[in-house]
Amino acid sequence: MKMSARGLAALLATTAAVAVAAPQASPKAPAAPRAAEAAAAPITAQSLATPRQKASYVVGYELSQMLTPIAPDFDLASFREGVQNLIDGKPPMLTRERAMELNQLLVQRIAARRDPKAPKAPDVSKQEVGRLVSMDLGPSLVGIKDEIDLPIVYRALGDLLAGQAPVLDEATRTAVHNEFTAMVKQKMEAKRAGESTANRDAGQKFLAENKTKKGVFTTGSGLQYMVLRQGSGARPKPSDRVRVNYHGTLLDGTVFDSSYDKNGGQPVEFMLNQVIPGWTEGVSMMPVGAKYRFWIPSELAYGEKGAGAQIGPNSTLVFDVELLAIAP
Repeated sequence: MKMSARGLAALLATTAAVAVAAPQASPKAPAAPRAAEAAAAPITAQSLATPRQKASYVVGYELSQMLTPIAPDFDLASFREGVQNLIDGKPPMLTRERAMELNQLLVQRIAARRDPKAPKAPDVSKQEVGRLVSMDLGPSLVGIKDEIDLPIVYRALGDLLAGQAPVLDEATRTAVHNEFTAMVKQKMEAKRAGESTANRDAGQKFLAENKTKKGVFTTGSGLQYMVLRQGSGARPKPSDRVRVNYHGTLLDGTVFDSSYDKNGGQPVEFMLNQVIPGWTEGVSMMPVGAKYRFWIPSELAYGEKGAGAQIGPNSTLVFDVELLAIAP
């Protein structure tokens, strides 16, 4: 049920050596369109007066290092639009299929620029590439948006991709990077610790109240369930492969995963011993054809680590599960 690693991030990782080796101050460096304010307000070392401003510039610099291999194909305005789209919580600007196509086209274009004898590179839309980059790398910016000034990030990125020399020397950039990384890590750990305690307390309170409700059963492990529809088929063993439909939410109703919302609502199959313990135990109790609701304590789910961006540490999870078949 987990998504694979982001395609463009992996692609750029394979070209990191090219990016690092590229001459930063060369007037022949590949140009990329820049935002209007980047041209109107060039950044100088003197203009970066605060640690926040310096950190913002270094973030822009590090993005430019990643994006140098695709600079001729990249539109900064579309990248900015895509990042803002993420901040606003809007749907992705490209389909997954189109993103995969663009990844392949960019691989071919990078190869063609490296080797004059390579086949002619296919054309790409710079606007689409900007949106692709925002989908792949934008979430990292969104995660630190309260710690940086995005306009400085964008101006720095535009200037550096256009071939300007960095206004901060390497030693300064390294020091700023290390200090900023330590600060963000400390804040994230503090925030996560608070979320962990709050989620644990909320889950314990909810489960204590929920187990007293009519129709709710509690197993020895603490798993709670309700029979929404009884089935008449066989019960799977933990070693079986099962076919199910499911809908998963947090206690506040936030949907984090649902087979009904993916692949046209088609059911999914998986080995019952390769999922979270609450699923293994719960689904093993279900006869084929049944539909149960499970309330899964965090220790039977993802525990202190949580999972992804939505399932925080110590989260209690709610699943409605339909057991359709024991797969052959």
